[in-house]
Order: sequence, then C-alpha cells, then structure tokens
Amino acid sequence: MRFLWSVDGWRRGFGALVVAFALGLVLGAASSAARAEVAAADPIDASMRTCLARSDMSSAAGQVQCMDTARIAWKAAMDNAWQQLQQGLPPARRKQWEKSQASWQASRDAEKQLLAAVFATTRGTRYVLAEADMQLQPVRDRALALRGAVAGINAGGDPPRRPRACGADARCEHAMFDLNRYYRRLQSKMPVHSRSTLTRAQKAWTVYLNASTPLLDERGRIDVIGARVATIKRLSETVGND
Repeated sequence: MRFLWSVDGWRRGFGALVVAFALGLVLGAASSAARAEVAAADPIDASMRTCLARSDMSSAAGQVQCMDTARIAWKAAMDNAWQQLQQGLPPARRKQWEKSQASWQASRDAEKQLLAAVFATTRGTRYVLAEADMQLQPVRDRALALRGAVAGINAGGDPPRRPRACGADARCEHAMFDLNRYYRRLQSKMPVHSRSTLTRAQKAWTVYLNASTPLLDERGRIDVIGARVATIKRLSETVGND
C-alpha cells in the first residue's frame, strides 16, 4: 500500500510518532529520532511536543492529557476554519460543505464508540496512549482539510475537479479493496457483542465519504480512504492485545 503513504502517510506517521514519543517518555526510552520527527510547524503540534517532554507530564495520564489538550485545540482550529469557509462559499457550495461537515461529525461520534469497544479488549499503557492518539488524529486531519479549503478559496482557485467513479480509478479501487480486507479482519477479531459498533462506524464513515466526494479531486478522495484504511488496519492489529 505504498501509494497510500505517499498521499496520507505524513498524517498517519505523525500520529504514530506521537505515540512512540509518548511511550518513550513514559517508559524512559524515547529515541532522539522520534523527538525530532514529532516536531511540527503548527503551534498546536509544537505545544503538544513541549507538553509530552515535560517531566511532570511523563506519566500515562500526563501524556494522555497532553494529547487531549491538543485535540481540543485542533477542534477550536477546525471550528474557526469552518466559520471562515462558510463565509467564503456560494450558497450551493455551502450546502455541500454543510452536508460533509455534518456527516464527518456523525462519523466521529460513531468512531468514538468503535475505539472504546476495541481498546476495551486491550491492556497496557501503550494502548491507553494509542487510543488518545486515535482520538486526536481525525480532528487534526479535518482541521487541516478545512484550512486547505479556506486557503484555496482565498487564492481564488477553481473548485477541485470531481473524481471519476471509484471503479474507474485504479488507486481508489485498490484502496477500497484493502479497506474491505482490513474491515473483515477487524470484524472477525472483535467480540461478537461489539461487532455492531463496527458496522455502525463503517456505515457512518461511508456516508461521510459519499458526502465529501463531490468536494474533492481524486487525490483528495484517496487521502480520505487512505486514512480510513490506516485506521481500520491499526484497529485490526490492536483488538484483543494485552
């Protein structure tokens, strides 16, 4: 799945490095490479990095608090970008974005339940930190996506060219194949009583994808699907671990 990393890897990689960095601080073995890579230009990322490095925040609870603080800050950044975006859109385009944003929020709500169900099957500090990271990353991604849309409008560019049907785009078709494969793996490993949580979360995400596709070009669609593949793959490798 190398093509997914080329489009979305910096986002997923950032999250993995945050967890690696936090784990290193909690366990006393953070590498200098992880510390360097977690550094980011955005002030929210920089503030989280500083928080993670503080000796008084080195416990698992402290590290989670750092990530939760960053998530709240990214939520505020997302809300700010959303307000700016609404002001710069013509009415028809605004309705499309409103549908996309509402479906993203619904997907987030369903995802929280899925994460809780998956991480309830795990034990250990590393999974506490991983769950906090997986709560953070989608909010950060969405804030950055909305910022990008605002920047595009401010630059006076044309709206993205609407993607072809997924079946006519080899990258999209491949990505959906991988998504379905990891979905089935996760479903088979989840406790029977929790599988409906996965079904609801995936349906909500599909609604979000369909609502957002008219606002994206083909690369943007791969970005969204690639992030989902990474999430479901990560959960399939996490469920039941201790």
